[in-house]
Amino acid sequence: MFKGTYTAIVTPFRNGTVDYAALEKLVKLQIKGGVDGIVPVGTTGESPTVSFEEHIEIVRCTVRYAAGRVKVMAGTGANSTSEAIYLTKAAEEVGADGSLQVAPYYNKPSQEGLFQHFHAIARATKLPIMLYSIPGRCGIEIAVETVHRLAQDSLNIVGIKEAGGNPDRVSQLRAALGDKFTILSGDDSLTLPFMAVGADGVVSVASNVIPKEVSQMVRAFASGKADAARKLHQKYYSVFKDLFIETNPVPAKAALAMMGLIDDECRLPLVRISPKSRERLEQTLRGCGIVKGSSGKRKARA
Repeated sequence: MFKGTYTAIVTPFRNGTVDYAALEKLVKLQIKGGVDGIVPVGTTGESPTVSFEEHIEIVRCTVRYAAGRVKVMAGTGANSTSEAIYLTKAAEEVGADGSLQVAPYYNKPSQEGLFQHFHAIARATKLPIMLYSIPGRCGIEIAVETVHRLAQDSLNIVGIKEAGGNPDRVSQLRAALGDKFTILSGDDSLTLPFMAVGADGVVSVASNVIPKEVSQMVRAFASGKADAARKLHQKYYSVFKDLFIETNPVPAKAALAMMGLIDDECRLPLVRISPKSRERLEQTLRGCGIVKGSSGKRKARA
């Protein structure tokens, strides 16, 4: 259901408030670039620092801007089950096509706690749900056995975004869950390795900046054109890595600002990229032809 390239889209801010005009521009650029879907208010969308009202409005507007041309998989996870249910129901009401549910962070539930958490969310909505395992941020991993149990228990749990950095997990998940269960890479630099052992695509940060190229890479590999996909991976590998030179989405926002698409603004506790990292990121973007001109006079490519 959710195969291909899904952009974990940034939430643009201007003077402390959500810049909806910039968000609309970004969504339209994603559609033009050929992505299969958009994920608003995930980690890349700074979900921890937007209010409930902003969170729901961002999803509502993304649905409106997408206008059915791509799927909208709303980030509605939380470390509070009741909060995740509230946000998921709201996303369903405003027209989202699915929900991305991150593992509860900080409170570190057991595998039984994880099962009960996702089970309760699945029972509260008709939306298709994609689980999200990212132990580096959450401190816990959704075990393969728990994913299998959830998929057997709830028909609307249809996939997982796997961001543990280990291709073996993809093999294990595919063996346990079969071909119908969707597996998406949560790391741009691992998209092709993950697809080689059974993943169906990526939830991408890099596609904020290069939607066409990431979409082409994923579609090429999926259609058996491994050499073409590998060439794109090699060309943009430095971008994949340097967009994580500091905490996501700080570098992605800096890159989009260099391209003239948004203001370079995050919400505390995130701050703008450091001068040293900015210089390296800009060199990488210029080297790949994404940004042209000097740091004092930047132009995005057409």
